[in-house]
Amino acid sequence: MNTVRRGAAALAAAAVALGTAAAVPAVAAPSPSASASAGGSGSGLYGTKDPTYDGVWRQSLAFLGQRATGYQPSDQAVDWLLGQQCADGSFASYRADVSKPCDAKTMRDTNATAVAVQALRAARGQAAVPEKIDEAVTSGSDWLRTVQNKDGGWGYGAGGASDANSTSVVVGALAAIGVRPASFTSAEGRTPYDALLSFALPCSDKDGAGAFAYQPDKTGKLLANADATAAATLAALGKSVVATKASPEQPPTCHDLSKPTVERAALNGASYLAKALAKTGHLTLPPMPGATDTTEQPDIGNTADAVVALAAAGAAKEAEPALAWLEKNSTAWAKENGPAAYAQLILAARATETDPREFGTADLVEQLNATGPAPKAPDTSAVSTSDDESGFDVWWIIGIGTVVGVGIGFLVSGRKK
Repeated sequence: MNTVRRGAAALAAAAVALGTAAAVPAVAAPSPSASASAGGSGSGLYGTKDPTYDGVWRQSLAFLGQRATGYQPSDQAVDWLLGQQCADGSFASYRADVSKPCDAKTMRDTNATAVAVQALRAARGQAAVPEKIDEAVTSGSDWLRTVQNKDGGWGYGAGGASDANSTSVVVGALAAIGVRPASFTSAEGRTPYDALLSFALPCSDKDGAGAFAYQPDKTGKLLANADATAAATLAALGKSVVATKASPEQPPTCHDLSKPTVERAALNGASYLAKALAKTGHLTLPPMPGATDTTEQPDIGNTADAVVALAAAGAAKEAEPALAWLEKNSTAWAKENGPAAYAQLILAARATETDPREFGTADLVEQLNATGPAPKAPDTSAVSTSDDESGFDVWWIIGIGTVVGVGIGFLVSGRKK
Protein backbone atom coordinates (compact mmCIF):
# COMPACT_ATOMS: atom_id res chain seq x y z
CA MET A 1 0.00 0.00 0.00
CA ASN A 2 2.84 -0.11 1.01
CA THR A 3 5.35 -1.28 3.56
CA VAL A 4 5.20 -1.55 7.32
CA ARG A 5 7.00 1.73 7.64
CA ARG A 6 5.08 3.62 10.23
CA GLY A 7 7.77 3.57 12.92
CA ALA A 8 9.88 6.32 14.39
CA ALA A 9 12.48 5.90 11.67
CA ALA A 10 9.83 6.50 9.04
CA LEU A 11 8.69 9.65 10.78
CA ALA A 12 12.24 10.92 10.83
CA ALA A 13 12.66 10.02 7.17
CA ALA A 14 9.52 11.98 6.36
CA ALA A 15 11.01 14.99 8.08
CA VAL A 16 14.18 14.70 6.01
CA ALA A 17 12.14 14.32 2.85
CA LEU A 18 10.27 17.51 3.66
CA GLY A 19 13.58 19.32 3.94
CA THR A 20 13.72 19.97 7.66
CA ALA A 21 13.04 18.14 10.86
CA ALA A 22 10.74 20.95 11.86
CA ALA A 23 8.50 20.23 8.89
CA VAL A 24 7.02 17.25 10.74
CA PRO A 25 5.94 18.13 14.26
CA ALA A 26 7.14 15.76 16.93
CA VAL A 27 4.52 13.37 18.24
CA ALA A 28 4.71 12.90 21.96
CA ALA A 29 4.82 9.29 23.03
CA PRO A 30 1.82 8.23 25.09
CA SER A 31 2.24 7.69 28.77
CA PRO A 32 3.17 4.15 29.81
CA SER A 33 -0.35 3.54 31.07
CA ALA A 34 -1.91 4.79 27.86
CA SER A 35 0.46 2.76 25.74
CA ALA A 36 -0.13 -0.36 27.77
CA SER A 37 -3.89 -0.09 27.41
CA ALA A 38 -3.74 0.82 23.73
CA GLY A 39 -2.86 -2.51 22.20
CA GLY A 40 -4.24 -6.00 22.32
CA SER A 41 -7.71 -7.47 22.10
CA GLY A 42 -8.92 -5.63 25.20
CA SER A 43 -8.88 -2.27 23.43
CA GLY A 44 -9.94 -3.26 19.94
CA LEU A 45 -6.51 -2.48 18.48
CA TYR A 46 -4.54 -5.12 16.60
CA GLY A 47 -1.02 -5.78 17.84
CA THR A 48 0.53 -5.21 21.24
CA LYS A 49 3.45 -2.93 20.40
CA ASP A 50 3.47 0.80 21.08
CA PRO A 51 1.00 2.22 18.52
CA THR A 52 2.35 5.77 18.59
CA TYR A 53 3.57 5.76 15.00
CA ASP A 54 1.45 3.07 13.37
CA GLY A 55 -1.74 2.42 15.32
CA VAL A 56 -4.18 3.54 12.61
CA TRP A 57 -2.00 2.12 9.83
CA ARG A 58 -1.73 -1.40 11.23
CA GLN A 59 -5.39 -1.47 12.26
CA SER A 60 -6.43 -0.51 8.74
CA LEU A 61 -4.12 -3.03 7.07
CA ALA A 62 -5.49 -5.71 9.40
CA PHE A 63 -9.02 -4.89 8.22
CA LEU A 64 -7.99 -5.10 4.56
CA GLY A 65 -6.24 -8.41 5.15
CA GLN A 66 -9.29 -9.82 6.89
CA ARG A 67 -11.75 -8.63 4.27
CA ALA A 68 -9.52 -10.13 1.57
CA THR A 69 -10.03 -13.54 3.18
CA GLY A 70 -13.75 -13.19 3.88
CA TYR A 71 -13.57 -12.17 7.53
CA GLN A 72 -15.28 -9.10 8.95
CA PRO A 73 -13.43 -7.11 11.65
CA SER A 74 -15.17 -7.18 15.00
CA ASP A 75 -17.39 -4.26 16.00
CA GLN A 76 -14.91 -3.56 18.79
CA ALA A 77 -12.07 -3.19 16.31
CA VAL A 78 -14.15 -1.00 13.99
CA ASP A 79 -15.13 1.22 16.91
CA TRP A 80 -11.47 1.64 17.83
CA LEU A 81 -10.62 2.89 14.37
CA LEU A 82 -13.66 5.17 14.19
CA GLY A 83 -12.67 6.61 17.55
CA GLN A 84 -9.29 7.67 16.19
CA GLN A 85 -10.81 10.07 13.65
CA CYS A 86 -10.64 13.80 14.27
CA ALA A 87 -13.77 15.95 13.97
CA ASP A 88 -12.51 17.38 10.66
CA GLY A 89 -12.33 13.90 9.12
CA SER A 90 -8.57 13.42 9.36
CA PHE A 91 -6.62 10.77 11.22
CA ALA A 92 -3.34 11.03 13.05
CA SER A 93 -0.99 8.06 13.15
CA TYR A 94 -2.36 7.42 16.64
CA ARG A 95 -4.20 9.33 19.33
CA ALA A 96 -3.52 8.07 22.84
CA ASP A 97 -6.42 9.97 24.41
CA VAL A 98 -9.42 10.13 22.09
CA SER A 99 -11.49 11.88 24.76
CA LYS A 100 -9.58 15.04 23.90
CA PRO A 101 -10.48 16.67 20.56
CA CYS A 102 -7.84 17.10 17.90
CA ASP A 103 -6.25 20.55 17.91
CA ALA A 104 -3.58 22.48 16.04
CA LYS A 105 -0.89 20.33 17.66
CA THR A 106 -2.40 17.07 16.38
CA MET A 107 -0.28 15.80 13.53
CA ARG A 108 -2.74 14.88 10.82
CA ASP A 109 -1.40 12.12 8.60
CA THR A 110 -2.53 11.77 4.97
CA ASN A 111 -1.37 8.15 4.82
CA ALA A 112 -3.25 7.17 7.98
CA THR A 113 -6.35 9.05 6.82
CA ALA A 114 -6.37 7.45 3.37
CA VAL A 115 -5.80 3.88 4.53
CA ALA A 116 -8.36 4.26 7.34
CA VAL A 117 -10.95 5.53 4.87
CA GLN A 118 -10.30 2.52 2.64
CA ALA A 119 -10.37 0.05 5.53
CA LEU A 120 -13.59 1.42 6.97
CA ARG A 121 -15.34 1.23 3.62
CA ALA A 122 -14.15 -2.37 3.22
CA ALA A 123 -15.59 -3.22 6.65
CA ARG A 124 -18.94 -1.55 6.00
CA GLY A 125 -20.87 -4.60 4.78
CA GLN A 126 -21.41 -6.28 8.15
CA ALA A 127 -20.81 -3.29 10.39
CA ALA A 128 -23.22 -2.65 13.22
CA VAL A 129 -23.79 0.96 12.15
CA PRO A 130 -22.93 1.32 8.43
CA GLU A 131 -24.22 4.91 8.38
CA LYS A 132 -21.52 5.87 10.86
CA ILE A 133 -18.90 4.38 8.58
CA ASP A 134 -20.31 6.23 5.59
CA GLU A 135 -20.00 9.49 7.47
CA ALA A 136 -16.42 8.72 8.49
CA VAL A 137 -15.44 7.77 4.92
CA THR A 138 -16.98 10.91 3.45
CA SER A 139 -15.44 13.26 5.99
CA GLY A 140 -12.06 11.57 5.60
CA SER A 141 -12.01 11.92 1.81
CA ASP A 142 -13.27 15.49 2.11
CA TRP A 143 -10.35 16.32 4.40
CA LEU A 144 -7.90 14.80 1.94
CA ARG A 145 -9.24 17.14 -0.71
CA THR A 146 -8.61 20.14 1.52
CA VAL A 147 -4.92 19.28 1.93
CA GLN A 148 -4.16 18.41 -1.68
CA ASN A 149 -1.09 20.24 -2.97
CA LYS A 150 -0.98 22.53 -5.99
CA ASP A 151 0.72 19.81 -8.05
CA GLY A 152 -2.20 17.46 -7.43
CA GLY A 153 -0.39 15.22 -4.94
CA TRP A 154 -0.01 14.81 -1.20
CA GLY A 155 2.83 14.74 1.29
CA TYR A 156 2.95 12.62 4.44
CA GLY A 157 1.81 15.53 6.57
CA ALA A 158 -0.65 18.21 5.56
CA GLY A 159 1.23 20.92 3.69
CA GLY A 160 4.34 18.81 3.10
CA ALA A 161 5.81 18.48 -0.37
CA SER A 162 4.12 15.80 -2.45
CA ASP A 163 5.74 12.38 -2.59
CA ALA A 164 4.96 9.31 -4.66
CA ASN A 165 4.08 7.09 -1.70
CA SER A 166 1.61 9.42 0.00
CA THR A 167 -0.01 10.36 -3.29
CA SER A 168 -0.36 6.68 -4.15
CA VAL A 169 -1.96 5.77 -0.82
CA VAL A 170 -4.56 8.49 -1.34
CA VAL A 171 -5.22 7.51 -4.98
CA GLY A 172 -5.68 3.87 -4.00
CA ALA A 173 -8.10 4.78 -1.23
CA LEU A 174 -10.16 7.05 -3.47
CA ALA A 175 -10.42 4.36 -6.13
CA ALA A 176 -11.39 1.76 -3.54
CA ILE A 177 -14.25 3.87 -2.16
CA GLY A 178 -15.63 4.58 -5.62
CA VAL A 179 -14.29 8.11 -6.11
CA ARG A 180 -12.54 8.94 -9.40
CA PRO A 181 -9.04 10.09 -8.40
CA ALA A 182 -8.93 12.40 -11.40
CA SER A 183 -11.93 14.26 -9.96
CA PHE A 184 -9.67 15.43 -7.14
CA THR A 185 -8.12 18.49 -8.78
CA SER A 186 -6.13 21.22 -7.14
CA ALA A 187 -6.99 24.91 -7.55
CA GLU A 188 -4.50 24.87 -10.43
CA GLY A 189 -6.38 22.04 -12.12
CA ARG A 190 -3.75 19.37 -11.42
CA THR A 191 -4.77 15.79 -10.63
CA PRO A 192 -3.05 13.12 -8.52
CA TYR A 193 -1.97 11.49 -11.77
CA ASP A 194 -0.16 14.69 -12.77
CA ALA A 195 1.77 14.43 -9.52
CA LEU A 196 2.61 10.76 -10.10
CA LEU A 197 3.93 11.48 -13.58
CA SER A 198 6.26 14.07 -12.11
CA PHE A 199 7.99 11.27 -10.16
CA ALA A 200 8.35 8.88 -13.13
CA LEU A 201 11.81 8.20 -14.53
CA PRO A 202 12.18 7.73 -18.31
CA CYS A 203 13.19 4.41 -19.79
CA SER A 204 16.41 6.06 -20.92
CA ASP A 205 17.55 6.48 -17.31
CA LYS A 206 20.61 4.28 -16.88
CA ASP A 207 20.02 3.21 -13.28
CA GLY A 208 16.28 3.48 -12.86
CA ALA A 209 14.59 2.94 -16.20
CA GLY A 210 10.84 3.11 -15.69
CA ALA A 211 11.00 3.53 -11.92
CA PHE A 212 9.36 6.18 -9.76
CA ALA A 213 11.22 8.42 -7.35
CA TYR A 214 9.93 9.17 -3.86
CA GLN A 215 10.59 12.88 -4.41
CA PRO A 216 13.11 14.88 -6.42
CA ASP A 217 16.37 15.32 -4.51
CA LYS A 218 17.71 18.74 -3.53
CA THR A 219 18.97 19.32 -7.07
CA GLY A 220 15.68 18.29 -8.63
CA LYS A 221 17.00 14.93 -9.84
CA LEU A 222 14.77 11.87 -9.73
CA LEU A 223 16.33 8.77 -8.18
CA ALA A 224 14.74 5.34 -8.52
CA ASN A 225 13.01 4.10 -5.37
CA ALA A 226 11.57 0.59 -5.28
CA ASP A 227 9.12 1.39 -2.48
CA ALA A 228 7.77 4.40 -4.38
CA THR A 229 7.68 2.38 -7.60
CA ALA A 230 5.54 -0.39 -6.12
CA ALA A 231 3.12 2.13 -4.65
CA ALA A 232 2.95 4.37 -7.72
CA THR A 233 2.57 1.45 -10.14
CA LEU A 234 -0.61 0.42 -8.35
CA ALA A 235 -1.91 3.98 -8.10
CA ALA A 236 -1.23 4.75 -11.75
CA LEU A 237 -3.28 1.66 -12.61
CA GLY A 238 -6.14 3.07 -10.53
CA LYS A 239 -5.63 0.35 -7.92
CA SER A 240 -4.74 0.02 -4.26
CA VAL A 241 -3.00 -2.53 -2.07
CA VAL A 242 -5.94 -4.93 -2.38
CA ALA A 243 -5.31 -5.42 -6.11
CA THR A 244 -5.57 -8.85 -7.72
CA LYS A 245 -4.07 -10.43 -10.80
CA ALA A 246 -4.78 -8.80 -14.15
CA SER A 247 -5.43 -10.90 -17.20
CA PRO A 248 -4.15 -11.70 -19.79
CA GLU A 249 -0.58 -11.58 -18.61
CA GLN A 250 2.19 -9.86 -20.55
CA PRO A 251 5.91 -9.48 -19.71
CA PRO A 252 6.41 -5.88 -18.58
CA THR A 253 8.60 -3.76 -20.83
CA CYS A 254 9.69 -0.15 -20.60
CA HIS A 255 8.62 2.19 -23.40
CA ASP A 256 9.28 5.91 -23.63
CA LEU A 257 6.47 7.78 -25.33
CA SER A 258 6.55 11.25 -26.84
CA LYS A 259 3.79 12.22 -24.43
CA PRO A 260 3.95 10.22 -21.19
CA THR A 261 0.70 8.83 -19.85
CA VAL A 262 0.03 7.58 -16.37
CA GLU A 263 -0.97 4.11 -17.59
CA ARG A 264 2.27 3.81 -19.55
CA ALA A 265 4.22 4.97 -16.49
CA ALA A 266 2.55 2.20 -14.48
CA LEU A 267 3.68 -0.46 -16.92
CA ASN A 268 7.16 1.02 -16.98
CA GLY A 269 7.18 0.83 -13.20
CA ALA A 270 6.26 -2.84 -13.39
CA SER A 271 9.18 -3.36 -15.75
CA TYR A 272 11.57 -1.82 -13.23
CA LEU A 273 10.20 -3.96 -10.39
CA ALA A 274 10.47 -7.15 -12.43
CA LYS A 275 14.13 -6.47 -13.17
CA ALA A 276 14.88 -5.54 -9.56
CA LEU A 277 13.29 -8.73 -8.23
CA ALA A 278 14.95 -10.92 -10.86
CA LYS A 279 18.37 -10.26 -9.33
CA THR A 280 17.82 -11.88 -5.93
CA GLY A 281 14.12 -12.66 -5.64
CA HIS A 282 13.63 -9.75 -3.27
CA LEU A 283 14.14 -6.02 -2.90
CA THR A 284 16.75 -4.61 -0.55
CA LEU A 285 16.77 -1.94 2.12
CA PRO A 286 19.21 0.94 1.59
CA PRO A 287 21.57 1.58 4.51
CA MET A 288 20.24 4.04 7.08
CA PRO A 289 21.79 7.52 6.87
CA GLY A 290 25.02 7.60 8.84
CA ALA A 291 25.16 3.84 9.35
CA THR A 292 28.61 2.26 9.42
CA ASP A 293 27.30 -1.08 8.19
CA THR A 294 26.37 -0.60 4.53
CA THR A 295 25.38 -4.23 3.96
CA GLU A 296 22.08 -4.37 2.12
CA GLN A 297 19.31 -6.25 3.91
CA PRO A 298 16.24 -7.86 2.33
CA ASP A 299 13.24 -5.55 2.25
CA ILE A 300 10.46 -8.01 2.92
CA GLY A 301 7.60 -5.53 3.15
CA ASN A 302 8.41 -3.81 -0.12
CA THR A 303 8.94 -7.17 -1.79
CA ALA A 304 5.38 -8.11 -0.85
CA ASP A 305 4.13 -4.78 -2.20
CA ALA A 306 6.05 -5.31 -5.44
CA VAL A 307 4.40 -8.71 -5.88
CA VAL A 308 0.97 -7.06 -5.67
CA ALA A 309 2.01 -4.33 -8.12
CA LEU A 310 3.34 -6.80 -10.66
CA ALA A 311 0.25 -9.00 -10.46
CA ALA A 312 -1.99 -5.96 -10.91
CA ALA A 313 0.02 -4.92 -13.97
CA GLY A 314 -0.40 -8.29 -15.67
CA ALA A 315 3.02 -9.59 -14.68
CA ALA A 316 2.16 -12.22 -12.09
CA LYS A 317 4.59 -14.66 -13.68
CA GLU A 318 7.46 -12.25 -13.03
CA ALA A 319 6.30 -12.03 -9.42
CA GLU A 320 6.39 -15.78 -8.80
CA PRO A 321 10.08 -16.02 -7.73
CA ALA A 322 9.57 -13.20 -5.24
CA LEU A 323 6.45 -14.84 -3.86
CA ALA A 324 8.37 -18.10 -3.42
CA TRP A 325 11.13 -16.17 -1.65
CA LEU A 326 8.56 -14.59 0.68
CA GLU A 327 7.10 -17.98 1.54
CA LYS A 328 10.52 -19.16 2.68
CA ASN A 329 11.84 -16.02 4.36
CA SER A 330 9.02 -13.93 5.83
CA THR A 331 8.04 -15.88 8.95
CA ALA A 332 10.29 -14.15 11.48
CA TRP A 333 9.70 -10.72 9.93
CA ALA A 334 5.93 -11.09 10.07
CA LYS A 335 6.01 -12.29 13.68
CA GLU A 336 8.15 -9.32 14.66
CA ASN A 337 6.11 -6.70 12.80
CA GLY A 338 2.65 -8.05 13.51
CA PRO A 339 -0.74 -7.22 11.98
CA ALA A 340 0.29 -5.01 9.07
CA ALA A 341 3.01 -7.46 8.05
CA TYR A 342 0.62 -10.42 8.04
CA ALA A 343 -1.82 -8.33 6.02
CA GLN A 344 0.83 -7.41 3.45
CA LEU A 345 1.69 -11.06 2.93
CA ILE A 346 -1.99 -12.01 2.68
CA LEU A 347 -2.52 -9.36 0.01
CA ALA A 348 0.55 -10.57 -1.90
CA ALA A 349 -0.73 -14.15 -1.77
CA ARG A 350 -4.21 -13.11 -2.83
CA ALA A 351 -2.91 -11.02 -5.72
CA THR A 352 -1.18 -14.09 -7.14
CA GLU A 353 -4.03 -16.50 -6.37
CA THR A 354 -2.01 -18.24 -3.67
CA ASP A 355 -3.70 -19.67 -0.58
CA PRO A 356 -2.70 -17.45 2.39
CA ARG A 357 -3.55 -20.33 4.73
CA GLU A 358 -0.75 -22.36 3.18
CA PHE A 359 1.90 -19.70 2.72
CA GLY A 360 5.02 -21.78 3.01
CA THR A 361 4.55 -23.28 6.46
CA ALA A 362 2.36 -20.44 7.73
CA ASP A 363 -1.37 -19.88 8.02
CA LEU A 364 -1.34 -16.11 7.56
CA VAL A 365 -5.06 -15.77 8.15
CA GLU A 366 -4.94 -17.48 11.52
CA GLN A 367 -1.85 -15.50 12.51
CA LEU A 368 -3.40 -12.16 11.58
CA ASN A 369 -6.67 -12.87 13.34
CA ALA A 370 -4.79 -13.86 16.50
CA THR A 371 -3.24 -10.39 16.84
CA GLY A 372 -6.47 -8.70 17.93
CA PRO A 373 -10.18 -9.09 18.60
CA ALA A 374 -11.60 -12.21 16.99
CA PRO A 375 -13.24 -11.22 13.70
CA LYS A 376 -16.69 -12.29 12.64
CA ALA A 377 -16.91 -15.60 10.80
CA PRO A 378 -16.21 -15.58 7.08
CA ASP A 379 -19.15 -14.51 4.97
CA THR A 380 -18.15 -14.83 1.34
CA SER A 381 -21.50 -13.50 0.18
CA ALA A 382 -20.65 -10.18 1.83
CA VAL A 383 -17.30 -9.84 0.10
CA SER A 384 -17.50 -7.55 -2.90
CA THR A 385 -15.90 -8.66 -6.13
CA SER A 386 -16.07 -5.24 -7.75
CA ASP A 387 -13.12 -3.94 -5.78
CA ASP A 388 -12.02 -0.47 -6.76
CA GLU A 389 -12.98 -0.70 -10.41
CA SER A 390 -15.55 1.96 -9.61
CA GLY A 391 -12.67 4.35 -9.12
CA PHE A 392 -11.24 3.80 -12.60
CA ASP A 393 -11.20 6.84 -14.82
CA VAL A 394 -12.19 7.26 -18.44
CA TRP A 395 -8.51 7.58 -19.31
CA TRP A 396 -8.01 3.94 -18.37
CA ILE A 397 -10.74 2.72 -20.69
CA ILE A 398 -9.34 4.85 -23.50
CA GLY A 399 -5.79 4.00 -22.55
CA ILE A 400 -6.33 0.27 -23.04
CA GLY A 401 -6.41 0.85 -26.77
CA THR A 402 -3.12 2.72 -26.64
CA VAL A 403 -1.48 0.05 -24.53
CA VAL A 404 -2.62 -2.72 -26.84
CA GLY A 405 -1.19 -0.70 -29.69
CA VAL A 406 2.31 -0.95 -28.24
CA GLY A 407 1.97 -4.66 -27.64
CA ILE A 408 1.14 -4.79 -23.96
CA GLY A 409 -2.58 -5.41 -23.94
CA PHE A 410 -3.85 -6.50 -20.59
CA LEU A 411 -7.25 -6.17 -19.00
CA VAL A 412 -7.98 -4.99 -15.53
CA SER A 413 -9.27 -7.82 -13.43
CA GLY A 414 -11.90 -7.63 -10.72
CA ARG A 415 -10.82 -7.74 -7.11
CA LYS A 416 -12.47 -8.66 -3.86
CA LYS A 417 -12.63 -6.11 -1.10
